[in-house]
Amino acid sequence: MSYDAPLAGLKVVDLSQGIAGPYCAMLLAQHGAEVIKVESIGEGDWARALGVRYESHTAFSIIGNMGKRSISVDLKTEAGKQVLWRLLKGADIFLEGFRPGVIKRLGFDYEAVSARQPRILYVSISGFGQTGPLAERPAMDPVLQAYTGMMAENRGEDGIPHRVPVIVVDMSTALYAYQALSTALYARRDEPRGRYIDVSLMQAATALQSIRLMACHLEGGTMKPGGVPGGVFKTADGWMSILAINDRDWTSLCAVMDMPALAQEARFATPALRLANEAACYAIVRPTIAAKPSAHWSARLTEARLMHERLNSYADFLDQPQVRETGLIHWLDQAGLPQKVPVPALPGMLPPAPGTSRAEAPVPGQHSAAILAEHGYTPAEIAALLGNGTVAAAR
Repeated sequence: MSYDAPLAGLKVVDLSQGIAGPYCAMLLAQHGAEVIKVESIGEGDWARALGVRYESHTAFSIIGNMGKRSISVDLKTEAGKQVLWRLLKGADIFLEGFRPGVIKRLGFDYEAVSARQPRILYVSISGFGQTGPLAERPAMDPVLQAYTGMMAENRGEDGIPHRVPVIVVDMSTALYAYQALSTALYARRDEPRGRYIDVSLMQAATALQSIRLMACHLEGGTMKPGGVPGGVFKTADGWMSILAINDRDWTSLCAVMDMPALAQEARFATPALRLANEAACYAIVRPTIAAKPSAHWSARLTEARLMHERLNSYADFLDQPQVRETGLIHWLDQAGLPQKVPVPALPGMLPPAPGTSRAEAPVPGQHSAAILAEHGYTPAEIAALLGNGTVAAAR
């Protein structure tokens, strides 16, 4: 064990698909765990079909599976189930992401698995949780954004609710699941048995919105802004995010806009008064900001030490000196892709070295034969499993 690979020596069997479960398991792999991704025969994990596909990969399947090894198994057959049981021997963690009830029908629910592996940490990731009237309802990130109020709260100036496009519910679910696993691993040192960990997209979406949820409840249904003025402002040639959250910020912003007297107006004298006179405040600030280009405002706001930033596209962001200087993005080759792709460094982790297993996402069944051999199958048995379709190797 080391800081570079704190989870080295742990064995993980990842039966999850999509985004949340695979990303959680990817974090385990990046921290040193041996992660075996078990995929269905054929297309494999359905994340491989999300968005634009490059042979066996999409952006979803690359980011969610770096550092893992893949085996393709037909779990609808008894022989396939026996393969999974062999893989689970000695496993520390098992992840599954089926709708409630499916994993039990396959014969790999927590009761069955923990009977054979008493110290296993078993993680189920679902849309709405394992119980309740919506438990069996299929759900993905946009569904939970709608259900939990996130879309309703994310209204543009047009008043229309918008989906947050960065898969925030799935990604936060993965992070919460990883956090739950990390603390469970720590506790397991003194525990005789493992435990069952139930994580849902609904839980994660709600936890992520906890401040806004509470504030809306206390404030009669609509959360008041944290500070006025603040938000996204149109400039003469683009857009800027500007925040003025206290009296010092307000005074500085007025000076930046060449309106120092505005800071002394009684109706804007305190944060509470600026909030009460929000419309009047924005009626002055917005047209002022819109009259000059972003570079003008960036220079003046920087000098005044006010929080702000021009709105970048992803291409703009990748080209920023700060991004290059901090080593935030690593350009890595992936199977089937015509060019290197940008992969963000994980916070607090050393970046994966190009060409190492941490830096690569597997194609379906890429390691099937090797994994079977490591789990005691003879060459003849491996050939039979591949020949009868119980297991498949990468095409």
